[in-house]
Amino acid sequence: MTTTQNRQGEVEEQELQDMVAANDTGARIPEGWQGKVLLGAALFWSLFQLWIASPLPFYDWPLIGSFGIFNDTEIRAIHLGFATFLAFTAYPALTRSPRHHIPLTDIGLCLIGAFSASYIFLFYDQLVSRPGLPNTQDLVVSVIGLVLLLEAARRTLGPPLMVVAIVFLTYSLAGPYMPDIIAHKGVSLEELVNHQWLTTEGVFGIALGVSSSFVFLFVLFGALLDKAGAGNYFIQVAFSLLGHMRGGPAKAAVVSSGLTGLISGSSIANVVTTGTFTIPMMKRVGFTSEKAGAVEVASSVNGQIMPPVMGAAAFLMVEYVGISYVQVITHAFLPALISYLALIYIVHLEALKLDMQGLPRRGAVKPWQLRIFGMLTGFLLTAGLAAAVYFGIGWIKPMFGDYAGIVIALLLGGAYLFLLSYAAKVPDLQLDDPNSPMVQLPEVAPTVKSGLHFLLPVVVLVWCLMVERLSPGLSAFWATVLMIFILVTQRPLIAWFRNEQGIAHRLRQGANELVDGLIVGARNMIGIGIATATAGIIVGAVSQTGVGSVLADLVEVLSMGNLLLMLILTAVLSLILGMGLPTTANYIVVSSLLAPVVISLGQESGLIVPLIAVHLFVFYFGIMADVTPPVGLASFAAAAVSGGDPIRTGFVAFSYSLRTAALPFLFIFNTDLLLIDVTWLEGIQIFIVATIAMLIFTAATQGYFFARNRWYETVLLLLIAFSMFRPGFWMDRIVEPYQQIAPQALVQAADDIAPGTELRFWIDGEDAVGNQRSFLANLVLGEGADGAERLANTGVELLDNNGKTVVDFVAFDSAAERAGLAFDQVITGVEAPQVQPAKQLMYIPAGMLLLGLIALQRRRRSAQAKLTPAEA
Repeated sequence: MTTTQNRQGEVEEQELQDMVAANDTGARIPEGWQGKVLLGAALFWSLFQLWIASPLPFYDWPLIGSFGIFNDTEIRAIHLGFATFLAFTAYPALTRSPRHHIPLTDIGLCLIGAFSASYIFLFYDQLVSRPGLPNTQDLVVSVIGLVLLLEAARRTLGPPLMVVAIVFLTYSLAGPYMPDIIAHKGVSLEELVNHQWLTTEGVFGIALGVSSSFVFLFVLFGALLDKAGAGNYFIQVAFSLLGHMRGGPAKAAVVSSGLTGLISGSSIANVVTTGTFTIPMMKRVGFTSEKAGAVEVASSVNGQIMPPVMGAAAFLMVEYVGISYVQVITHAFLPALISYLALIYIVHLEALKLDMQGLPRRGAVKPWQLRIFGMLTGFLLTAGLAAAVYFGIGWIKPMFGDYAGIVIALLLGGAYLFLLSYAAKVPDLQLDDPNSPMVQLPEVAPTVKSGLHFLLPVVVLVWCLMVERLSPGLSAFWATVLMIFILVTQRPLIAWFRNEQGIAHRLRQGANELVDGLIVGARNMIGIGIATATAGIIVGAVSQTGVGSVLADLVEVLSMGNLLLMLILTAVLSLILGMGLPTTANYIVVSSLLAPVVISLGQESGLIVPLIAVHLFVFYFGIMADVTPPVGLASFAAAAVSGGDPIRTGFVAFSYSLRTAALPFLFIFNTDLLLIDVTWLEGIQIFIVATIAMLIFTAATQGYFFARNRWYETVLLLLIAFSMFRPGFWMDRIVEPYQQIAPQALVQAADDIAPGTELRFWIDGEDAVGNQRSFLANLVLGEGADGAERLANTGVELLDNNGKTVVDFVAFDSAAERAGLAFDQVITGVEAPQVQPAKQLMYIPAGMLLLGLIALQRRRRSAQAKLTPAEA
């Protein structure tokens, strides 16, 4: 019986690995020389990316000087060349295609595809000398390259992205024959392939540039961290800390999946990696197969929204929004953290419903007072250590000048050796068999000690990003360099600290793991590289045909000018596209088409929506597509582990993910959640209130708070949650936030308005692209002795024309121009902020209503507890 179970387990494990391979790294594993070529290409790709990210090409080497320097366009071409070569070698054409050798047709396709993708690099000088004038060779190579890229997309990502790209290519060529509402003059085949393949407007555009500059290094960093054993470490730490609580394994699954999601970059791989351990554990304490799988899916998918290492689309935001990566992760941090806390609360509510218990702990359980004291002590020690490092490095830099880097590296090496010696004192972590009859939780202290050195590369990454303000690519490079050093040396050093034999063997083992990590990192990038290149076709078609503005007008008509309806349509479109497109491609398509429309409708509705809020909105719903039935691949992966029904697992996971779906709508209307223009104290207050509000929302959607909800209690919980998320909504209805000023009286009224006050201008006229519309512009009043001078210092001059106030002049690069004011616009209304009670006062009635609801449910729960089983 045991042998049969073992064989069955081995078969299931192989099926899971095949699922991950088919989606992430390629299902083909050839043997012999072909396998060596495939692995060698992947290894060389990783080494190339590390080389171009490093400062090494710019050093003045003895005898040879600097070498190996490539511009951005050349790097993108080489990057796509590697991705295309590996796509045709690692991914079979059909399900019946061979898995253990590469057919001659695929060998030919991979070579032709790699040559076509690298064409811009190979013939860069000739192409630069004749821009916009492709010859016959250019056109033939470009057409072949586009066709092979579409086939590579089909193999690596499935048909949907390929079909969408073909639709946009067809639209570009057949513009005059389209219905009038979407018709355009059309482009010739020569113009199409030149725009898409020989410029940086299409395939080799921003998306592929971000993939080659940033994303590869972060994916590689995650692969090396996982290869070193960090994934196992995170799982064990989460279980040691949380496994004893009600529904503890599920809570530990949320935390461990969130931590491993930071490094895996793939929802499916994350589900399989952590789910093979966490899902059986959840089932043992009472979760059904579907609920156990759904918890794993919801937590694994959300790993892509958790800073500091987010999904590939986050790096695209840096280019599309025009802000630094530090700003992106700052804005994304609070919603992601709140989402994870709400998921832990969902698990807690499920445990309360079923009266679940946690797993037994090893050793004596300390009193709760000592545990809290230990947590506070650990927090204070960590804060003190962080302050010492921050100020210590600030002192080292001026003290040692050019040698400061060497000194810091030596100190980092010393910290690594200390933490490794600490880890050597405890046994190596091993995952228990989750199907074994009895499971005891690992002890907290030894478990935490065993892998503290894994945190050093993450600290280096965050330090370089947040403190040194290096580029994301260079930050990931330095973190990866440290990770490489740790991967090679951790095993022999631990053996040395333990006085064990076989140090040389462990050094070779570390080197082999490094090579494996470099190969896995490159293979994980195949799909992302192909996706960003193929999505570039769609972006190129939008820029060449102007279809973006056409679709924007169409969506605006469908939404009837209502911003909320527009957001719902955008969310639905993201979910539909996400059923077939990977998150990155989905984000590129939807943000390119609809982000400008959302901002425009917001202006017309009197709401200035920050660009980052719109892009995060699209990003969130792109991720939600991995959960949404009937396609959600992550749900299928979880069902394969749990043995549950994949569709039911998907629906349960979707209900758990409603908190993630609600957050984007909330931060569109309340940008405080994105920490935009808030102080530290305000940020802390926002976090506390928003977390409470999200937990209340979660209790409403799950139908359980302190007892099972009645329908009116669910309605009240939703009302309380909304009031805490958007207290200004109710306050604005009690006291108008703005006073109306007649445009003709603006100069006189400005005498009584303090400089620095933000005025709202309602404008009729042309916007930045020449469309006639009404919209809102915010203008900060400048300094000056009187109203006329304050207005003049914003860079705008107004004219009274037959009773209409018209913009007569706007200075170049002035505050007025940046606000959207332009010559000949008509100002139809002006609003100035007026004194309004603090919106936080609305927390008082909401809190009182919440306390009453808590008392009601607690009384009902106490009454139910007194009932006999027969009466209940």
